Amino acid sequence: MPGTKRFQHVIETPEPGKWELSGYEAAVPITEKSNPLTQDLDKADAKEIVRLLGQCDAEIFQEEGQATPTYQRLYSESVLTTMVQVAGKVQEVLKEPDGGLVVLSGGGTSGRMAFLMSVSFNQLMKGLGQKPLYTYLIAGGDRSVVASRERTEDSALHGIEELKKVAAGKKRVIVIGISVGLSAPFVAGQMDYCMDNTAVFLPVLVGFNPVSMARNDPIEDWNSTFRQVAERMQKMQEKQEAFVLNPAVGPEGLSGSSRMKGGSATKILLETLLLAAHKTVDRGIAASQRCLLEILRTFERAHQVTYSQSPKIATLMKQVSTSLEKKGRVHLVGWQTLGIIAIMDGVECIHTFGADFRDVRGFLIGDHSDMFNQKAELTNQGPQFSFSQEDFLTSILPFLTEIDTVVFIFTLDDNLKEVQTLAEQVREKTSNIQALAHSIVGQSLPKFQRELSTKWVLNTVSTGAHVLLGKILQNHMLDLRISNSKLFWRALAMLQRFSGQSKAQCIESLLQVIHFPQPLSDDIRAAPISCHIQIAHEKEQVIPIALLSLLFRCSIPEAQAYLAAAPSVCEAVRNALTGPGRKRNADPLETLEPAVQ
Repeated sequence: MPGTKRFQHVIETPEPGKWELSGYEAAVPITEKSNPLTQDLDKADAKEIVRLLGQCDAEIFQEEGQATPTYQRLYSESVLTTMVQVAGKVQEVLKEPDGGLVVLSGGGTSGRMAFLMSVSFNQLMKGLGQKPLYTYLIAGGDRSVVASRERTEDSALHGIEELKKVAAGKKRVIVIGISVGLSAPFVAGQMDYCMDNTAVFLPVLVGFNPVSMARNDPIEDWNSTFRQVAERMQKMQEKQEAFVLNPAVGPEGLSGSSRMKGGSATKILLETLLLAAHKTVDRGIAASQRCLLEILRTFERAHQVTYSQSPKIATLMKQVSTSLEKKGRVHLVGWQTLGIIAIMDGVECIHTFGADFRDVRGFLIGDHSDMFNQKAELTNQGPQFSFSQEDFLTSILPFLTEIDTVVFIFTLDDNLKEVQTLAEQVREKTSNIQALAHSIVGQSLPKFQRELSTKWVLNTVSTGAHVLLGKILQNHMLDLRISNSKLFWRALAMLQRFSGQSKAQCIESLLQVIHFPQPLSDDIRAAPISCHIQIAHEKEQVIPIALLSLLFRCSIPEAQAYLAAAPSVCEAVRNALTGPGRKRNADPLETLEPAVQ
Protein backbone atom coordinates (compact mmCIF):
# COMPACT_ATOMS: atom_id res chain seq x y z
CA MET A 1 0.00 0.00 0.00
CA PRO A 2 1.30 3.50 -0.82
CA GLY A 3 2.82 5.49 2.00
CA THR A 4 3.34 2.59 4.38
CA LYS A 5 6.90 1.58 3.51
CA ARG A 6 9.33 1.26 6.42
CA PHE A 7 12.39 2.23 4.41
CA GLN A 8 13.28 4.94 1.96
CA HIS A 9 13.78 3.38 -1.48
CA VAL A 10 15.80 4.51 -4.49
CA ILE A 11 13.25 3.06 -6.94
CA GLU A 12 9.49 2.84 -7.17
CA THR A 13 8.52 -0.77 -6.53
CA PRO A 14 5.25 -2.16 -7.93
CA GLU A 15 2.28 -2.43 -5.58
CA PRO A 16 1.91 -5.90 -3.97
CA GLY A 17 0.89 -8.28 -6.74
CA LYS A 18 -1.98 -10.69 -7.18
CA TRP A 19 0.54 -13.53 -6.70
CA GLU A 20 0.69 -12.67 -2.98
CA LEU A 21 -2.94 -13.65 -2.44
CA SER A 22 -3.12 -17.02 -0.72
CA GLY A 23 -5.44 -18.57 -3.33
CA TYR A 24 -3.36 -17.56 -6.39
CA GLU A 25 -2.07 -20.73 -8.09
CA ALA A 26 -2.04 -22.23 -4.60
CA ALA A 27 -0.62 -25.59 -5.71
CA VAL A 28 2.54 -24.05 -7.13
CA PRO A 29 5.56 -22.57 -5.25
CA ILE A 30 6.21 -18.83 -5.75
CA THR A 31 9.27 -19.48 -7.93
CA GLU A 32 7.14 -21.54 -10.35
CA LYS A 33 3.98 -19.37 -10.38
CA SER A 34 3.18 -17.23 -13.42
CA ASN A 35 3.70 -13.52 -12.77
CA PRO A 36 0.46 -11.53 -13.30
CA LEU A 37 2.57 -8.61 -14.59
CA THR A 38 3.71 -10.63 -17.63
CA GLN A 39 0.65 -12.74 -18.46
CA ASP A 40 0.61 -11.21 -21.97
CA LEU A 41 4.39 -11.21 -22.45
CA ASP A 42 4.02 -13.08 -25.76
CA LYS A 43 2.00 -10.16 -27.20
CA ALA A 44 4.50 -7.46 -26.16
CA ASP A 45 6.90 -5.57 -28.42
CA ALA A 46 10.55 -4.99 -27.47
CA LYS A 47 9.95 -1.77 -25.48
CA GLU A 48 7.08 -3.33 -23.56
CA ILE A 49 9.12 -6.48 -22.79
CA VAL A 50 11.88 -4.33 -21.24
CA ARG A 51 9.30 -2.41 -19.18
CA LEU A 52 7.59 -5.59 -17.93
CA LEU A 53 10.81 -7.44 -17.05
CA GLY A 54 12.13 -4.29 -15.34
CA GLN A 55 8.98 -4.23 -13.19
CA CYS A 56 9.47 -7.90 -12.30
CA ASP A 57 13.06 -7.16 -11.24
CA ALA A 58 11.83 -4.24 -9.09
CA GLU A 59 9.66 -6.71 -7.13
CA ILE A 60 12.89 -7.98 -5.51
CA PHE A 61 12.96 -4.75 -3.47
CA GLN A 62 9.26 -4.70 -2.57
CA GLU A 63 8.45 -4.54 1.12
CA GLU A 64 5.89 -6.95 2.51
CA GLY A 65 2.31 -5.76 2.00
CA GLN A 66 1.04 -3.93 5.08
CA ALA A 67 -2.55 -5.03 4.50
CA THR A 68 -1.75 -8.65 3.61
CA PRO A 69 1.76 -9.56 4.76
CA THR A 70 1.57 -13.06 3.25
CA TYR A 71 5.30 -13.69 2.75
CA GLN A 72 8.52 -12.37 4.27
CA ARG A 73 10.47 -10.17 1.85
CA LEU A 74 14.06 -8.98 1.46
CA TYR A 75 13.39 -5.92 3.67
CA SER A 76 11.42 -7.87 6.32
CA GLU A 77 12.76 -7.65 9.86
CA SER A 78 13.16 -11.46 10.07
CA VAL A 79 15.29 -11.58 6.89
CA LEU A 80 17.49 -8.59 7.81
CA THR A 81 18.03 -10.07 11.29
CA THR A 82 19.15 -13.42 9.83
CA MET A 83 21.44 -11.61 7.36
CA VAL A 84 23.13 -9.77 10.27
CA GLN A 85 23.56 -13.07 12.15
CA VAL A 86 25.11 -14.83 9.14
CA ALA A 87 27.39 -11.83 8.50
CA GLY A 88 28.56 -12.21 12.12
CA LYS A 89 29.40 -15.88 11.52
CA VAL A 90 31.37 -14.94 8.38
CA GLN A 91 33.26 -12.34 10.44
CA GLU A 92 34.33 -15.05 12.90
CA VAL A 93 35.99 -16.92 10.02
CA LEU A 94 37.57 -13.70 8.66
CA LYS A 95 39.01 -12.88 12.10
CA GLU A 96 40.56 -16.35 12.48
CA PRO A 97 41.29 -17.35 8.88
CA ASP A 98 43.53 -20.34 9.70
CA GLY A 99 41.52 -23.48 8.99
CA GLY A 100 38.52 -21.38 7.90
CA LEU A 101 36.59 -21.60 4.63
CA VAL A 102 33.42 -20.12 3.10
CA VAL A 103 31.86 -22.43 0.50
CA LEU A 104 29.22 -21.17 -1.94
CA SER A 105 27.35 -24.03 -3.59
CA GLY A 106 24.54 -24.70 -6.06
CA GLY A 107 23.47 -26.34 -9.31
CA GLY A 108 22.90 -24.62 -12.67
CA THR A 109 22.47 -20.84 -12.37
CA SER A 110 22.92 -21.01 -8.58
CA GLY A 111 26.24 -22.83 -9.01
CA ARG A 112 27.41 -20.29 -11.60
CA MET A 113 26.44 -17.50 -9.20
CA ALA A 114 28.43 -19.30 -6.47
CA PHE A 115 31.42 -19.38 -8.84
CA LEU A 116 31.13 -15.65 -9.68
CA MET A 117 30.83 -14.59 -6.03
CA SER A 118 33.71 -16.76 -4.80
CA VAL A 119 35.94 -15.34 -7.57
CA SER A 120 34.89 -11.77 -6.66
CA PHE A 121 35.41 -12.09 -2.91
CA ASN A 122 38.75 -13.86 -3.33
CA GLN A 123 39.86 -10.99 -5.59
CA LEU A 124 38.66 -8.52 -2.95
CA MET A 125 40.67 -10.31 -0.24
CA LYS A 126 43.81 -10.55 -2.40
CA GLY A 127 43.50 -6.82 -3.13
CA LEU A 128 43.59 -6.19 0.65
CA GLY A 129 46.63 -8.45 1.04
CA GLN A 130 44.56 -11.16 2.75
CA LYS A 131 44.55 -14.90 2.13
CA PRO A 132 41.52 -15.87 0.00
CA LEU A 133 38.95 -17.82 2.03
CA TYR A 134 36.20 -18.52 -0.51
CA THR A 135 35.56 -21.46 -2.76
CA TYR A 136 32.60 -22.67 -4.79
CA LEU A 137 30.92 -25.96 -5.66
CA ILE A 138 28.77 -26.45 -8.74
CA ALA A 139 26.86 -29.65 -9.54
CA GLY A 140 28.77 -31.41 -12.32
CA GLY A 141 32.06 -29.58 -11.64
CA ASP A 142 33.73 -26.76 -13.55
CA ARG A 143 32.33 -27.84 -16.90
CA SER A 144 28.89 -26.83 -15.63
CA VAL A 145 30.09 -23.21 -15.29
CA VAL A 146 30.53 -22.85 -19.05
CA ALA A 147 28.09 -25.48 -20.40
CA SER A 148 24.51 -26.57 -19.75
CA ARG A 149 24.57 -29.71 -17.58
CA GLU A 150 21.39 -29.35 -15.53
CA ARG A 151 20.96 -33.06 -14.81
CA THR A 152 23.89 -33.09 -12.39
CA GLU A 153 21.98 -31.24 -9.64
CA ASP A 154 19.73 -34.26 -8.90
CA SER A 155 22.20 -36.16 -6.70
CA ALA A 156 22.51 -35.48 -2.95
CA LEU A 157 25.48 -37.86 -2.62
CA HIS A 158 27.38 -36.01 -5.38
CA GLY A 159 26.91 -32.80 -3.37
CA ILE A 160 28.25 -34.33 -0.17
CA GLU A 161 31.27 -35.94 -1.87
CA GLU A 162 32.24 -32.60 -3.46
CA LEU A 163 31.86 -30.79 -0.12
CA LYS A 164 34.03 -33.32 1.74
CA LYS A 165 36.82 -32.81 -0.83
CA VAL A 166 37.03 -29.01 -0.47
CA ALA A 167 36.55 -29.05 3.32
CA ALA A 168 39.20 -31.70 4.06
CA GLY A 169 41.47 -30.58 6.92
CA LYS A 170 39.48 -27.38 7.66
CA LYS A 171 38.42 -26.42 11.19
CA ARG A 172 35.49 -24.06 10.48
CA VAL A 173 33.48 -24.16 7.25
CA ILE A 174 30.46 -22.02 6.41
CA VAL A 175 28.51 -23.67 3.60
CA ILE A 176 26.07 -21.40 1.77
CA GLY A 177 23.78 -23.67 -0.24
CA ILE A 178 21.81 -21.88 -2.97
CA SER A 179 18.63 -23.40 -4.41
CA VAL A 180 16.23 -20.75 -5.73
CA GLY A 181 13.16 -23.00 -5.51
CA LEU A 182 14.38 -24.94 -2.43
CA SER A 183 14.49 -28.01 -4.64
CA ALA A 184 18.03 -29.08 -5.67
CA PRO A 185 19.10 -32.46 -4.16
CA PHE A 186 22.77 -31.44 -4.66
CA VAL A 187 22.26 -28.70 -2.04
CA ALA A 188 19.89 -30.68 0.23
CA GLY A 189 22.51 -33.38 0.78
CA GLN A 190 25.18 -30.83 1.71
CA MET A 191 22.89 -29.03 4.19
CA ASP A 192 21.98 -32.35 5.83
CA TYR A 193 25.64 -33.38 6.08
CA CYS A 194 26.54 -30.03 7.69
CA MET A 195 23.79 -30.43 10.30
CA ASP A 196 25.23 -33.84 11.23
CA ASN A 197 28.71 -32.30 11.64
CA THR A 198 28.17 -28.97 13.41
CA ALA A 199 31.59 -29.02 15.12
CA VAL A 200 33.11 -28.00 11.75
CA PHE A 201 30.21 -26.96 9.50
CA LEU A 202 27.64 -24.16 9.59
CA PRO A 203 24.96 -24.55 6.87
CA VAL A 204 23.19 -21.51 5.39
CA LEU A 205 20.35 -22.19 2.95
CA VAL A 206 19.41 -19.50 0.42
CA GLY A 207 16.25 -19.70 -1.71
CA PHE A 208 13.11 -17.76 -2.54
CA ASN A 209 10.16 -19.92 -1.48
CA PRO A 210 8.68 -20.36 1.99
CA VAL A 211 9.88 -23.63 3.56
CA SER A 212 6.28 -24.91 3.32
CA MET A 213 6.69 -24.73 -0.49
CA ALA A 214 10.08 -26.50 -0.61
CA ARG A 215 10.13 -29.61 -2.77
CA ASN A 216 8.68 -32.58 -0.90
CA ASP A 217 9.02 -35.49 -3.32
CA PRO A 218 11.62 -38.15 -2.44
CA ILE A 219 15.26 -37.58 -3.42
CA GLU A 220 16.37 -40.79 -5.12
CA ASP A 221 19.75 -41.17 -3.42
CA TRP A 222 18.81 -39.65 -0.07
CA ASN A 223 16.51 -40.39 2.87
CA SER A 224 14.99 -36.90 3.35
CA THR A 225 13.04 -34.59 1.09
CA PHE A 226 14.28 -31.03 0.56
CA ARG A 227 11.43 -29.75 2.72
CA GLN A 228 12.42 -32.02 5.61
CA VAL A 229 16.01 -30.76 5.39
CA ALA A 230 14.84 -27.11 5.40
CA GLU A 231 12.49 -27.73 8.37
CA ARG A 232 15.35 -29.31 10.31
CA MET A 233 17.49 -26.23 9.54
CA GLN A 234 14.74 -23.92 10.83
CA LYS A 235 14.73 -25.81 14.16
CA MET A 236 18.53 -25.56 14.40
CA GLN A 237 18.38 -21.84 13.60
CA GLU A 238 17.05 -21.26 17.13
CA LYS A 239 20.54 -22.21 18.39
CA GLN A 240 22.28 -20.50 15.43
CA GLU A 241 23.61 -23.88 14.24
CA ALA A 242 21.96 -23.42 10.82
CA PHE A 243 20.29 -20.55 8.96
CA VAL A 244 17.58 -20.28 6.32
CA LEU A 245 17.44 -17.11 4.21
CA ASN A 246 14.36 -17.32 2.01
CA PRO A 247 12.60 -14.03 1.28
CA ALA A 248 9.92 -14.07 -1.42
CA VAL A 249 10.83 -11.97 -4.45
CA GLY A 250 7.82 -12.84 -6.58
CA PRO A 251 7.39 -15.11 -9.61
CA GLU A 252 9.73 -14.85 -12.59
CA GLY A 253 8.78 -12.73 -15.61
CA LEU A 254 9.15 -15.92 -17.63
CA SER A 255 7.54 -18.60 -15.45
CA GLY A 256 10.05 -20.74 -13.56
CA SER A 257 13.07 -19.11 -15.24
CA SER A 258 15.08 -18.81 -12.04
CA ARG A 259 18.18 -17.66 -13.94
CA MET A 260 16.53 -14.24 -13.95
CA LYS A 261 15.08 -12.88 -10.72
CA GLY A 262 16.25 -15.88 -8.66
CA GLY A 263 19.85 -15.42 -9.80
CA SER A 264 19.74 -11.64 -9.30
CA ALA A 265 18.19 -11.91 -5.83
CA THR A 266 20.85 -14.49 -4.86
CA LYS A 267 23.57 -12.04 -5.88
CA ILE A 268 21.93 -9.08 -4.11
CA LEU A 269 21.24 -10.95 -0.86
CA LEU A 270 24.59 -12.71 -0.53
CA GLU A 271 26.83 -9.88 -1.74
CA THR A 272 25.05 -7.49 0.64
CA LEU A 273 25.61 -9.86 3.56
CA LEU A 274 29.22 -10.69 2.66
CA LEU A 275 30.19 -7.09 1.86
CA ALA A 276 28.74 -6.01 5.21
CA ALA A 277 30.86 -8.67 6.95
CA HIS A 278 34.05 -7.54 5.19
CA LYS A 279 33.42 -3.79 5.58
CA THR A 280 32.74 -3.98 9.29
CA VAL A 281 35.38 -6.56 10.26
CA ASP A 282 38.08 -4.27 8.83
CA ARG A 283 36.82 -1.53 11.16
CA GLY A 284 36.57 -3.90 14.12
CA ILE A 285 32.80 -3.53 14.53
CA ALA A 286 29.84 -5.88 14.16
CA ALA A 287 27.69 -5.92 11.03
CA SER A 288 24.42 -4.03 11.45
CA GLN A 289 21.09 -3.63 9.67
CA ARG A 290 22.11 -0.08 8.81
CA CYS A 291 25.15 -1.35 6.94
CA LEU A 292 22.99 -3.90 5.07
CA LEU A 293 20.45 -1.23 4.10
CA GLU A 294 23.16 1.07 2.72
CA ILE A 295 24.41 -1.73 0.45
CA LEU A 296 20.88 -2.77 -0.60
CA ARG A 297 20.25 0.83 -1.71
CA THR A 298 23.25 0.64 -4.07
CA PHE A 299 21.66 -2.43 -5.69
CA GLU A 300 18.38 -0.51 -6.02
CA ARG A 301 20.36 2.26 -7.68
CA ALA A 302 21.77 -0.31 -10.12
CA HIS A 303 18.16 -1.09 -11.13
CA GLN A 304 17.45 2.62 -11.63
CA VAL A 305 20.59 3.18 -13.73
CA THR A 306 20.05 0.00 -15.78
CA TYR A 307 16.43 0.54 -16.73
CA SER A 308 17.00 4.26 -17.44
CA GLN A 309 18.59 2.81 -20.61
CA SER A 310 15.40 0.95 -21.62
CA PRO A 311 15.18 2.26 -25.23
CA LYS A 312 18.75 1.09 -25.91
CA ILE A 313 18.08 -2.29 -24.26
CA ALA A 314 15.03 -2.70 -26.53
CA THR A 315 17.12 -1.84 -29.63
CA LEU A 316 19.73 -4.44 -28.65
CA MET A 317 16.96 -7.02 -28.06
CA LYS A 318 15.58 -6.48 -31.59
CA GLN A 319 19.07 -6.80 -33.07
CA VAL A 320 19.72 -10.08 -31.22
CA SER A 321 16.31 -11.43 -32.21
CA THR A 322 16.92 -10.55 -35.88
CA SER A 323 20.28 -12.39 -35.86
CA LEU A 324 18.69 -15.49 -34.32
CA GLU A 325 15.76 -15.36 -36.74
CA LYS A 326 18.19 -15.34 -39.68
CA LYS A 327 19.99 -18.33 -38.11
CA GLY A 328 22.93 -16.13 -37.16
CA ARG A 329 24.89 -16.30 -33.90
CA VAL A 330 25.10 -13.90 -30.97
CA HIS A 331 28.44 -13.52 -29.17
CA LEU A 332 28.67 -11.78 -25.80
CA VAL A 333 32.28 -10.73 -25.21
CA GLY A 334 32.92 -9.52 -21.65
CA TRP A 335 36.00 -8.26 -19.85
CA GLN A 336 36.96 -9.70 -16.42
CA THR A 337 33.96 -10.77 -14.28
CA LEU A 338 31.55 -9.22 -16.81
CA GLY A 339 32.74 -12.06 -19.06
CA ILE A 340 31.46 -14.55 -16.45
CA ILE A 341 28.03 -12.86 -16.60
CA ALA A 342 28.17 -13.14 -20.42
CA ILE A 343 29.03 -16.87 -20.25
CA MET A 344 26.18 -17.46 -17.79
CA ASP A 345 23.62 -15.77 -20.01
CA GLY A 346 24.66 -17.75 -23.08
CA VAL A 347 24.71 -21.12 -21.31
CA GLU A 348 21.30 -20.54 -19.76
CA CYS A 349 19.64 -19.98 -23.14
CA ILE A 350 20.30 -23.65 -23.92
CA HIS A 351 17.99 -25.22 -21.36
CA THR A 352 15.63 -22.22 -21.04
CA PHE A 353 14.78 -21.91 -24.74
CA GLY A 354 16.05 -25.16 -26.21
CA ALA A 355 18.72 -23.09 -27.99
CA ASP A 356 21.78 -24.59 -29.64
CA PHE A 357 24.94 -23.88 -27.62
CA ARG A 358 26.22 -21.83 -30.56
CA ASP A 359 23.16 -19.51 -30.70
CA VAL A 360 24.06 -17.20 -27.79
CA ARG A 361 27.55 -17.58 -26.34
CA GLY A 362 29.62 -15.73 -23.79
CA PHE A 363 33.38 -15.22 -23.81
CA LEU A 364 35.69 -14.01 -21.05
CA ILE A 365 38.46 -11.60 -22.00
CA GLY A 366 41.26 -11.42 -19.44
CA ASP A 367 43.16 -13.72 -17.13
CA HIS A 368 41.09 -16.54 -15.67
CA SER A 369 43.98 -18.75 -14.55
CA ASP A 370 43.11 -18.61 -10.84
CA MET A 371 39.32 -18.65 -11.14
CA PHE A 372 38.52 -22.33 -11.57
CA ASN A 373 38.90 -25.25 -9.14
CA GLN A 374 39.85 -27.74 -11.86
CA LYS A 375 41.05 -25.82 -14.91
CA ALA A 376 42.02 -29.14 -16.55
CA GLU A 377 38.34 -30.07 -16.78
CA LEU A 378 37.90 -27.27 -19.32
CA THR A 379 41.00 -27.71 -21.46
CA ASN A 380 40.57 -29.27 -24.92
CA GLN A 381 37.04 -30.43 -24.13
CA GLY A 382 35.59 -29.40 -27.49
CA PRO A 383 33.67 -26.37 -28.76
CA GLN A 384 30.87 -26.62 -26.19
CA PHE A 385 33.35 -25.78 -23.41
CA SER A 386 35.23 -22.97 -25.14
CA PHE A 387 34.89 -19.52 -23.56
CA SER A 388 38.30 -17.81 -23.48
CA GLN A 389 39.78 -14.90 -25.43
CA GLU A 390 41.91 -17.35 -27.39
CA ASP A 391 38.80 -19.44 -28.22
CA PHE A 392 37.02 -16.34 -29.54
CA LEU A 393 40.00 -15.29 -31.68
CA THR A 394 40.63 -18.74 -33.18
CA SER A 395 37.20 -20.40 -33.47
CA ILE A 396 34.71 -17.51 -33.70
CA LEU A 397 36.31 -14.40 -35.20
CA PRO A 398 37.46 -15.99 -38.50
CA PHE A 399 33.96 -17.37 -39.15
CA LEU A 400 31.79 -14.35 -38.25
CA THR A 401 29.24 -13.34 -40.89
CA GLU A 402 27.06 -10.28 -41.53
CA ILE A 403 24.04 -11.91 -39.85
CA ASP A 404 25.90 -12.42 -36.55
CA THR A 405 25.78 -9.94 -33.66
CA VAL A 406 28.69 -9.26 -31.29
CA VAL A 407 28.15 -7.42 -28.00
CA PHE A 408 31.19 -6.02 -26.16
CA ILE A 409 30.72 -5.68 -22.39
CA PHE A 410 33.32 -3.67 -20.51
CA THR A 411 34.02 -0.89 -18.02
CA LEU A 412 35.77 2.31 -19.04
CA ASP A 413 38.74 1.39 -16.83
CA ASP A 414 39.35 -1.86 -18.74
CA ASN A 415 42.02 -1.97 -21.43
CA LEU A 416 40.20 0.21 -23.99
CA LYS A 417 42.97 -0.23 -26.58
CA GLU A 418 42.33 -3.99 -26.43
CA VAL A 419 38.57 -3.40 -26.77
CA GLN A 420 39.13 -1.14 -29.77
CA THR A 421 41.50 -3.56 -31.52
CA LEU A 422 39.06 -6.44 -31.13
CA ALA A 423 36.13 -4.25 -32.24
CA GLU A 424 37.99 -3.32 -35.43
CA GLN A 425 38.67 -6.99 -36.19
CA VAL A 426 34.99 -7.83 -35.67
CA ARG A 427 33.80 -4.88 -37.77
CA GLU A 428 35.58 -6.35 -40.81
CA LYS A 429 33.18 -9.32 -40.54
CA THR A 430 29.88 -7.83 -39.35
CA SER A 431 28.38 -4.39 -38.84
CA ASN A 432 26.15 -5.72 -36.02
CA ILE A 433 28.44 -4.72 -33.20
CA GLN A 434 27.09 -3.30 -29.95
CA ALA A 435 28.69 -2.10 -26.71
CA LEU A 436 27.49 -2.36 -23.14
CA ALA A 437 29.92 0.03 -21.49
CA HIS A 438 29.94 0.93 -17.79
CA SER A 439 31.07 4.41 -16.83
CA ILE A 440 33.47 4.99 -13.94
CA VAL A 441 32.43 8.60 -13.28
CA GLY A 442 29.11 10.38 -12.79
CA GLN A 443 26.35 7.76 -12.87
CA SER A 444 28.89 4.98 -12.29
CA LEU A 445 28.16 1.85 -10.25
CA PRO A 446 30.53 -0.14 -8.01
CA LYS A 447 31.87 -3.50 -9.27
CA PHE A 448 29.18 -5.82 -7.83
CA GLN A 449 26.42 -3.51 -9.04
CA ARG A 450 27.96 -3.28 -12.54
CA GLU A 451 27.84 -7.06 -12.71
CA LEU A 452 24.18 -7.07 -11.68
CA SER A 453 23.36 -4.34 -14.19
CA THR A 454 25.05 -6.39 -16.93
CA LYS A 455 23.08 -9.46 -15.86
CA TRP A 456 19.78 -7.55 -15.98
CA VAL A 457 20.52 -6.22 -19.47
CA LEU A 458 21.65 -9.58 -20.90
CA ASN A 459 18.81 -11.57 -19.28
CA THR A 460 16.26 -9.08 -20.60
CA VAL A 461 17.80 -9.07 -24.07
CA SER A 462 18.12 -12.84 -24.48
CA THR A 463 14.69 -13.55 -22.95
CA GLY A 464 13.04 -10.79 -24.99
CA ALA A 465 14.74 -11.95 -28.20
CA HIS A 466 13.22 -15.42 -27.77
CA VAL A 467 9.81 -13.90 -26.94
CA LEU A 468 9.99 -11.93 -30.21
CA LEU A 469 10.83 -15.20 -32.01
CA GLY A 470 7.48 -16.65 -30.86
CA LYS A 471 9.00 -19.15 -28.41
CA ILE A 472 6.79 -18.16 -25.47
CA LEU A 473 3.11 -18.86 -24.77
CA GLN A 474 1.69 -16.16 -22.44
CA ASN A 475 4.65 -16.16 -20.02
CA HIS A 476 5.55 -19.86 -20.26
CA MET A 477 8.36 -21.55 -22.11
CA LEU A 478 6.50 -24.62 -23.36
CA ASP A 479 9.21 -26.21 -25.41
CA LEU A 480 11.86 -26.79 -22.77
CA ARG A 481 14.00 -29.91 -22.52
CA ILE A 482 13.22 -32.06 -19.48
CA SER A 483 16.77 -32.40 -18.19
CA ASN A 484 16.25 -32.71 -14.41
CA SER A 485 13.56 -33.42 -11.80
CA LYS A 486 12.69 -29.73 -11.34
CA LEU A 487 11.90 -29.46 -15.07
CA PHE A 488 9.94 -32.74 -14.99
CA TRP A 489 7.61 -31.29 -12.34
CA ARG A 490 7.41 -27.98 -14.22
CA ALA A 491 6.41 -29.83 -17.40
CA LEU A 492 3.66 -31.61 -15.49
CA ALA A 493 2.38 -28.33 -14.00
CA MET A 494 2.21 -26.77 -17.49
CA LEU A 495 0.26 -29.73 -18.88
CA GLN A 496 -2.26 -29.35 -16.04
CA ARG A 497 -2.43 -25.59 -16.48
CA PHE A 498 -3.13 -25.59 -20.20
CA SER A 499 -5.15 -28.80 -20.57
CA GLY A 500 -7.24 -28.40 -17.42
CA GLN A 501 -7.00 -32.20 -16.99
CA SER A 502 -6.12 -34.20 -13.89
CA LYS A 503 -2.63 -34.83 -12.63
CA ALA A 504 -2.99 -38.57 -13.36
CA GLN A 505 -4.01 -37.91 -17.00
CA CYS A 506 -1.16 -35.46 -17.47
CA ILE A 507 1.46 -37.85 -16.04
CA GLU A 508 0.18 -40.61 -18.32
CA SER A 509 0.39 -38.38 -21.39
CA LEU A 510 3.84 -37.07 -20.46
CA LEU A 511 5.24 -40.59 -19.94
CA GLN A 512 3.65 -41.82 -23.20
CA VAL A 513 5.45 -39.11 -25.18
CA ILE A 514 8.75 -39.60 -23.34
CA HIS A 515 8.81 -43.36 -24.00
CA PHE A 516 7.16 -43.32 -27.46
CA PRO A 517 7.14 -45.53 -29.56
CA GLN A 518 7.51 -48.00 -26.68
CA PRO A 519 4.05 -48.62 -25.12
CA LEU A 520 3.72 -47.76 -21.43
CA SER A 521 3.93 -50.79 -19.14
CA ASP A 522 3.33 -50.80 -15.38
CA ASP A 523 7.09 -51.26 -14.93
CA ILE A 524 7.79 -48.05 -16.87
CA ARG A 525 5.11 -46.16 -14.93
CA ALA A 526 6.65 -47.30 -11.64
CA ALA A 527 10.22 -46.43 -12.66
CA PRO A 528 12.03 -43.65 -10.76
CA ILE A 529 11.81 -40.17 -12.28
CA SER A 530 15.52 -40.26 -13.19
CA CYS A 531 14.76 -43.04 -15.72
CA HIS A 532 12.15 -40.86 -17.45
CA ILE A 533 14.48 -37.83 -17.41
CA GLN A 534 17.33 -39.82 -18.95
CA ILE A 535 15.14 -40.53 -22.00
CA ALA A 536 13.28 -37.18 -22.09
CA HIS A 537 16.57 -35.28 -21.98
CA GLU A 538 17.39 -36.58 -25.50
CA LYS A 539 13.97 -35.74 -26.99
CA GLU A 540 12.60 -32.54 -28.45
CA GLN A 541 9.07 -31.11 -28.18
CA VAL A 542 7.98 -33.54 -25.44
CA ILE A 543 5.71 -31.03 -23.64
CA PRO A 544 3.92 -29.57 -26.71
CA ILE A 545 3.23 -33.07 -28.13
CA ALA A 546 1.87 -34.26 -24.78
CA LEU A 547 -0.29 -31.13 -24.47
CA LEU A 548 -1.72 -31.45 -28.00
CA SER A 549 -2.56 -35.12 -27.41
CA LEU A 550 -4.40 -34.08 -24.20
CA LEU A 551 -6.24 -31.17 -25.85
CA PHE A 552 -7.32 -33.14 -28.94
CA ARG A 553 -7.55 -36.50 -27.12
CA CYS A 554 -5.54 -37.90 -30.03
CA SER A 555 -2.63 -40.30 -30.52
CA ILE A 556 0.99 -39.20 -30.31
CA PRO A 557 1.64 -39.56 -34.09
CA GLU A 558 -1.44 -37.36 -34.73
CA ALA A 559 -0.17 -34.73 -32.26
CA GLN A 560 3.29 -34.86 -33.91
CA ALA A 561 1.75 -34.35 -37.34
CA TYR A 562 -0.34 -31.40 -36.13
CA LEU A 563 2.76 -29.79 -34.61
CA ALA A 564 4.85 -30.41 -37.74
CA ALA A 565 2.24 -28.62 -39.88
CA ALA A 566 2.11 -25.52 -37.63
CA PRO A 567 4.33 -22.45 -38.16
CA SER A 568 5.61 -22.69 -34.56
CA VAL A 569 5.06 -24.63 -31.33
CA CYS A 570 3.26 -21.70 -29.72
CA GLU A 571 0.99 -21.18 -32.75
CA ALA A 572 0.05 -24.86 -32.71
CA VAL A 573 -0.87 -24.73 -29.02
CA ARG A 574 -2.65 -21.36 -29.32
CA ASN A 575 -4.80 -22.70 -32.13
CA ALA A 576 -5.53 -25.87 -30.18
CA LEU A 577 -6.55 -23.86 -27.11
CA THR A 578 -8.87 -21.51 -29.00
CA GLY A 579 -10.01 -23.86 -31.77
CA PRO A 580 -13.54 -25.28 -32.21
CA GLY A 581 -14.67 -27.64 -29.49
CA ARG A 582 -12.10 -26.31 -27.02
CA LYS A 583 -13.42 -24.26 -24.15
CA ARG A 584 -10.58 -22.14 -22.81
CA ASN A 585 -10.37 -22.53 -19.06
CA ALA A 586 -9.81 -19.11 -17.51
CA ASP A 587 -7.29 -20.32 -14.98
CA PRO A 588 -7.05 -24.09 -14.65
CA LEU A 589 -4.45 -23.65 -11.93
CA GLU A 590 -6.97 -22.32 -9.44
CA THR A 591 -8.40 -25.86 -9.33
CA LEU A 592 -5.11 -27.63 -9.95
CA GLU A 593 -4.13 -30.64 -7.95
CA PRO A 594 -0.67 -30.20 -6.45
CA ALA A 595 1.74 -30.57 -9.34
CA VAL A 596 4.97 -29.80 -7.54
CA GLN A 597 5.04 -32.27 -4.72
